Amino acid sequence: MEKCNYKELSARQKETYNFQKFSAVLADYGFATIRLYDDWQGADFIAQHINGFDYLKVQLKGRLTFDKKYVSKEIYIAFPYQGHWYVYDHDKVLDQFLATFSDGLAVSKSWRENGLYSMGKLSKQVLEMMAPHML
Repeated sequence: MEKCNYKELSARQKETYNFQKFSAVLADYGFATIRLYDDWQGADFIAQHINGFDYLKVQLKGRLTFDKKYVSKEIYIAFPYQGHWYVYDHDKVLDQFLATFSDGLAVSKSWRENGLYSMGKLSKQVLEMMAPHML
């Protein structure tokens, strides 16, 4: 067998790859995953905890992302960064970012015009804010 080169994968292949990788991480926390192929209620997959009660609707991203289409949908965003996985409640972390970075995210052209904001490179301050969400 030969390992694949992530950078050479298509967008769909990267999503499948990330789903498999993140599912393995979630298993360590007692979650089983069910892949969705139609972005049900904004989610790429459902993660259900072994307690039988807790579940997460998860949207996979390649970077830290906020999107107005996820607001009030109880969506968790998961993304890899520098060898770690982060998963966060979209609305709660969005509120924190809007309060902390009121001169950045809230006034950015991307957020104002498209309702979308993402970060590929995370600053030290952002990493500190995201630390509780790192698995």
